[in-house]
Amino acid sequence: MGATAANEPKSEISNYVKLNIGGSLFYTTVTTLSKLDSKLRDMVLSEVAQNAETLESEGWVFIDRCGKHFGTILNFLRDGSVPLPETCVEISEILAETKYYGISELHDACEQALQKKRNRNTNITWVTLITSQNEAQKLISVSSKPVVKFAINRHNNKYSYTGASDDNLLKNIELFDKLAEKHKERGLFIKDVIGSNEICCWTFYGPGGAVKKVAEVCCTSIVYATDKKHTKVDFPETRILEETMNVMLLDTRINKSVQEHELIEATSSLNGNCRCSCSSQWSDVQWENSTASTLEHN
Repeated sequence: MGATAANEPKSEISNYVKLNIGGSLFYTTVTTLSKLDSKLRDMVLSEVAQNAETLESEGWVFIDRCGKHFGTILNFLRDGSVPLPETCVEISEILAETKYYGISELHDACEQALQKKRNRNTNITWVTLITSQNEAQKLISVSSKPVVKFAINRHNNKYSYTGASDDNLLKNIELFDKLAEKHKERGLFIKDVIGSNEICCWTFYGPGGAVKKVAEVCCTSIVYATDKKHTKVDFPETRILEETMNVMLLDTRINKSVQEHELIEATSSLNGNCRCSCSSQWSDVQWENSTASTLEHN
């Protein structure tokens, strides 16, 4: 009987596996590790089956990796999904571990999460806040883009406000934020929240300081009711949008005018006596037509 027992095949590998990941201990099952086709599964099962040198005397399978995120990896194997950390650094750390262990599904999830965070960061709109007119003038004078400056000072409580003023003030603020998001590549948007005495005022400037203030929309007025003065805030949305469009097109017009002037100079030098007044007249007409078509297109 003893000889027969000695010749019997060894029992199957236990379903339970003890893992030592860089000093962090984990207890899982073969079933969990086998849910996905991965390097981790092959690595652990091979060590358990062959009783290799990495298998310690107490039955722990040792893997020389950091165990910080191994619990997240096991939970992904168990459930098929797992909440990822908020920070890009920690997601990148998990990404490196999934690459080592060959868990492509979690690897793809980490890459998608990182891409979403990158897209979210690139969509941030930076609005310049100023606290004095000197700051504003310096920014406007050096800006290579058209400038939209929005002055808001709700704390100017010299007079009481009419009923709709608070709502209109919020509408002006929301419109400024939307325009700053839409035209962030084409213009500089400045919000004056402290340095101005204006309660609600839009000012538009040309690019590079070469063009001074081109328009202004003041949304505040004083009205009288029962011999008392009240501050009224309006929301002239159409006019604000029109002036914003005009100042954003100003940079395009200036650049186009310079290009046409250079073109005229170049063709005139080639044609000798062809430098005549008709060239400049044609340029003016073309500039007007191109500007009109640009306005219609927008």
